Amino acid sequence: MPPIAYLSRTAHFSAAHRLHAPSLSAEVNAEVYGKCNRANGHGHNYEVEIAVKGEIDPQTGMILNVTDLKQCIHEAIMEPLDHRHLDHDVPFFADRPSTTENLAIYIWDSMKRVLPKGPELYRVRLYETPQNYVEYFGEASTQEAE
Repeated sequence: MPPIAYLSRTAHFSAAHRLHAPSLSAEVNAEVYGKCNRANGHGHNYEVEIAVKGEIDPQTGMILNVTDLKQCIHEAIMEPLDHRHLDHDVPFFADRPSTTENLAIYIWDSMKRVLPKGPELYRVRLYETPQNYVEYFGEASTQEAE
């Protein structure tokens, strides 16, 4: 059985958003999100790290060509998100707040659609600021199943 390895690649993109939950009143949104709820929104220089897991091919010595991973990241992340306003330009956020947690889920779903067969998506790590990041492993809440 071939050895298993993890391959990671980072990318940077800039996007604006407004933290606002459509299901909450204006007053509650202002209380929950504070200055991040201001009407015109604000921007971030995000850093995203994509990690894939797979068997090392004995002929190529790779689980996935880095060039292919770079193209997947461009298609799934850079094209739809870079220099965009998440709430206005990305339909995923029409009915949910554009939090870093939800953005990580969006990135996960987008990467799953473009990755070739073989390696599996292992982790999305998304830095909103150098101090704050979210990690998403594709897990759903067990409470939903109950």
